[in-house]
Order: sequence, then structure tokens, then C-alpha cells
Amino acid sequence: MFSIRVEISIRMNETSVSLLAQACDDGGGASWERLAAIYSPLLRQWTARYQLQPSDVDDLVQEVLIAVSRELPEFRHSGRTGAFRKWLRTILVHRLQNFWRSQQRRPVRVGTSSVLKQLAELEDDTSSASRMWDADHDRHVLSSLLDDIRPRFEPATWDAFQRQMFRGEKGKAVASELGMSLKAVQLAKSRVLQALRSQAAGLIDCA
Repeated sequence: MFSIRVEISIRMNETSVSLLAQACDDGGGASWERLAAIYSPLLRQWTARYQLQPSDVDDLVQEVLIAVSRELPEFRHSGRTGAFRKWLRTILVHRLQNFWRSQQRRPVRVGTSSVLKQLAELEDDTSSASRMWDADHDRHVLSSLLDDIRPRFEPATWDAFQRQMFRGEKGKAVASELGMSLKAVQLAKSRVLQALRSQAAGLIDCA
């Protein structure tokens, strides 16, 4: 999956067609629903790591999504690699910190100090926890966006793209095996990557 990260590197002045920009513009419409659907599983996975009950996980994920929806129109991409995923991580950490600090007054909840220490590590841009978040984020979002764009292409086009990008097969070998011209195989890769760049703009950034 990460073999194609460099291939989707984009310039920030091309983000107007991205899912992120669309979600910001449509005010809770279909694009926002899709963005929320992409991120909910990732947020649920990470929230569950911090000793929460399932009902608390659901509540925290909803809180994060509400905060993102409310603050997204004010979000300005810095142009630095991973600006959006860092912004999202910050929102997640703050919501989790608020939850666990509220538990300090409840004797039935134990381990609060330990969890807050783990959250401080996640908040640190240089920590192993934040690097793990970056990797999980990009892997999850990239997989979701690939699922989004796949129906736009014929099976042969998608097969040619996957063979080159995920299996590392050479264009000539793919063309021979699929009964396609080399030009068609190269075009298949280019078309899918172009669609992926449009969807990934602002969400996944590569140096």
C-alpha cells in the first residue's frame, strides 16, 4: 500500500477538487458523510486503545466528528506533510484527555494517570505513538479512497493499475499477460493515480 504514497504526492494549490474541500463546501451533505464514513473506523480503533467502554468509544468518536465538522471550514492546510492528519490527531487527543480528566473525580475509574501519560505521548509529534498514528491514518485512508474510485474503472484498467502499483510488475509484463498494449497499461496506471490524487488531496500528503 505504501509503495504508491510517493505517486500521489500533490501540490496544495490542486486541492480544490479533493474530498476534503468538497466536505467543507457541502455543509454536511454527501461529501461530509463520505469523509465521516472514512474516518469513523480509524477514530474508533484509536479511541478503543485508551481503556474506554464501547459506549464511551461511540460517544467520543461522535464528539470528534462533530468537532471536525464544526472546525473544518476554518482549517487551513499549512502545506506541510501530514497537516490534516496532525490536526485530526490533535482533536482526538484533546477529546480523550477531557474524558479521562473528568474521570479523575470518579474512584471507580483506575489507571487515569497512565492513560493521560499515553495521550501525552500521542500528542507529541516526535513520539513513536504519533508515528504509528501517521502510518495507520495513511494506510486506512488510502485503502478507503481506493475503494471509492474503483467503480469508475473497467476491471482490466484496475487490474493493470494494481499489478504495477501493488505487485511491482513491469508494464511490458502486465501488457503481455493482460493482452493489452504497453501504452494502454501505462495509461491505466496514470488514470487511476490521477483520480486518486484528486480524492486524496489534503488528506494524504507525501514529501
